[in-house]
Amino acid sequence: MYLHRFFYLFLIIVAISGCGINKKVQNQNASFDQDIKQINHVVVIYMENHSFDNLYGEFKGANGIENAKKGNFVQVDKDGAPYKYLPEIPRNNSFPTNLPNELFNIDQYVPSDKATPDVTHRFFHNQLQINGGKMDKFAAYNDSKGLAMGYYNTKKLPLYPIAQKYTLCDNFFQSVYGGSYFNHVYLISAAVPVWPNAPQSLVAKVDANGKMTEDGVVTSDGYVVNHILSRNTPYPAKSDTSKLLPSQTMPTIGDKLSEKNISWAWYSEGWDDAVAGRKNNFAYNHEPFLYFAKYEAGTEGRKHMKDQNDFIKAAKEGNLPSVSFVKPGGGNDEHPGGSAVYSSEQLAVNLINAVLDGPNAKDALVILTYDEFGGFFDHVNPPVIDRWGPGSRIPAIIIGPFAKKGIVDHTQYETVSILSFIEHRWGIAPLAERDKNANPFRNALTFK
Repeated sequence: MYLHRFFYLFLIIVAISGCGINKKVQNQNASFDQDIKQINHVVVIYMENHSFDNLYGEFKGANGIENAKKGNFVQVDKDGAPYKYLPEIPRNNSFPTNLPNELFNIDQYVPSDKATPDVTHRFFHNQLQINGGKMDKFAAYNDSKGLAMGYYNTKKLPLYPIAQKYTLCDNFFQSVYGGSYFNHVYLISAAVPVWPNAPQSLVAKVDANGKMTEDGVVTSDGYVVNHILSRNTPYPAKSDTSKLLPSQTMPTIGDKLSEKNISWAWYSEGWDDAVAGRKNNFAYNHEPFLYFAKYEAGTEGRKHMKDQNDFIKAAKEGNLPSVSFVKPGGGNDEHPGGSAVYSSEQLAVNLINAVLDGPNAKDALVILTYDEFGGFFDHVNPPVIDRWGPGSRIPAIIIGPFAKKGIVDHTQYETVSILSFIEHRWGIAPLAERDKNANPFRNALTFK
């Protein structure tokens, strides 16, 4: 009898304690939502295609290469047999043919001011590379083979001093598996594009276990997960429009900001030239609003799609909108195969400094991150949330007067944490469950 009374008393104490903890968390969250109203300008700089280990694996205090070396991440072939050496990197004789089966430094073969070959970064491939958390098939499911295991000297990166000064997030994941198009669209919508009657030539094939047997753009149930361009102009000349994605209609963060009369823009390098039909370095699959009906040519929404030069001008003059997305173009976005890391990051530094040296600096927050991992190895097994991801771990740097100084933030974030932050700051209802549950950088920010 006394034991029963003691047990019930214990349960009551636990319940009261739990209520106290929950109330404390609720109060902290309410305080955060109030404090972030001090931030009046959010700038998202969206770079291309590098994993966390690939760029920041050597960063002091981060979960990087030293931890990777402690794990068993020997790369294996598609049948699970370990490679004696990393498989030979094709189409490039800068790399030796007998690279040890382990992480290696790219700089000793191709300096960061030169472009490397591209590396495979597709929806099904990303999952096969992760291999159920073993992280051991990055070389196997990769057109560039052993290059997937390369990393850069962190201290030589132009962005390194900024990462040192502000907050580097080392537990930030791309929200969905795969490549640029999918992660861009997910960044602004937290939704997966659909094409119910897509041409059969674009549809992927999978076996009974869901494993890809033949790659494709569209899943068998009509979701568009791999690289594709929009049917909306501009698109490259001589494109086969039957294989371009029809306009999507799900809501975006742009729609929600406009409904509240909150100023915003997506700035792309090369946009003005692309619209005018001139030679350009605009990346057609890197402008996500281009995929949506509300932003077709001739619509009211089109005014929010601007050129990167407009961003630089607005930053220098102190006329930034409340929310800015900034997208460097081909050759300047850090994308392997076409861009060098060093010069691309120099541009990123200039974009950051345009904000920090401008009149809007005092109430601005800059978030620099990458759309996806680019096919490069990362040793951290991503959390499993749903069918779509998250995918691999990528770098993110939180910058400005409200960013904590000189820390590595180990909190779990993902691409749609950016959406979550915007929603919390301007009182916008979440677009979906993923952004609703994503942490809006609570542990990366500080307020007076």
